[in-house]
Amino acid sequence: MVKLYKNFNIKNIHKNSIILIGNFDGVHLGHQKLFKLANSYKKKYKLKIGVVNFDPMPKMFFNRSLKNFRITSISQKVDLLSKLKVDFIITKKFDKLFSKTKSINFIKEILYKKLKSKFIFVSNNFRFGNKREGNVDLLIKNEDKYNFKVVKPEPLIKQQKIISSTLIRGLLEKGYLEKANKLLKRKWTINGVVQKGRQVGKKIGFPTCNIDIKDYVLAKPGVYAVRVLVPNNSKYLKGIANLGYRPTFNQKKILLEVHLFNYSGNLYNKLLSVEFIKFIREEKKFKNVNQLKSQIKKDLNIAKKTK
Repeated sequence: MVKLYKNFNIKNIHKNSIILIGNFDGVHLGHQKLFKLANSYKKKYKLKIGVVNFDPMPKMFFNRSLKNFRITSISQKVDLLSKLKVDFIITKKFDKLFSKTKSINFIKEILYKKLKSKFIFVSNNFRFGNKREGNVDLLIKNEDKYNFKVVKPEPLIKQQKIISSTLIRGLLEKGYLEKANKLLKRKWTINGVVQKGRQVGKKIGFPTCNIDIKDYVLAKPGVYAVRVLVPNNSKYLKGIANLGYRPTFNQKKILLEVHLFNYSGNLYNKLLSVEFIKFIREEKKFKNVNQLKSQIKKDLNIAKKTK
């Protein structure tokens, strides 16, 4: 089972390991290729694999207006990395004090003294330290002095584009869900707790589970075919979801509303896992509730036929 740390004070069993540093948001095909390579090193050199990532992601820390950004939550990332044969994960709180760490001190005090890293996997554009002063060249320059070897794998390229978290966020924001899912090699998923809402869906005959999407990336507002894992149920349930601002009811806050097919039960305060299968249509404002109900029936037919 993967060991979780919140700082760099790791157990001796996890020192002298292969260390991968990055956000790994989405744990997409590019990341999966990277971990496959790391596992070949693990087998060859008989070493363990550790991941160093940060919460919040540095970009979110420095840009406080960046509210909806994550492809995966921290807990989802841990689950996904565990499946890639990672032995331990360090999720370091990224705060003002840590952001001022000099790059050479990060190498000397953390990578060398605390972690005793043997191999360090980073991307070519990796930057670290106060004001992003450190880069891959600085790591390579200090390899012999601090007894580690830098590995910087080539990025994964498909259709002349580098597979990256940025690319996938862009696809989701534009409504290209199926393309994003292919690059993730799974269905993009939001995990969230069901909250009590205004009961609008129930009043018009389509009861929904209301979920605050927190800091997940805002995919294109609209209607989606989904499948949902609910507590104490081993099978996914098909459903339909509206991600957006509900313009017909003049709402301002982004919300995920999920209507499950053939389900009855109280899901308030329950954690749901919502997989996005297909983008059906954009969100739009209707003149009245009857028009909305008519459109919902059409959307339901599409969602029920979606595999």
